[in-house]
Amino acid sequence: MQQHYQRSDSHSSAIVERGIIVQSTFNTVCAIEYLRSHNVQPQIIERVLLHPQQRRQAVH
Repeated sequence: MQQHYQRSDSHSSAIVERGIIVQSTFNTVCAIEYLRSHNVQPQIIERVLLHPQQRRQAVH
């Protein structure tokens, strides 16, 4: 059973959310480059861009 945790770091959450928007607006490669430029860990990039069903929910 896989658990989905909420993101609690609002700065990181905003970066990841922007990366998802970049992916939907442009393409996955642009989103990867955006997230890498903000030092997002590769496993997080893979999860949020390639496995959307595994994304964590942002805290609002």
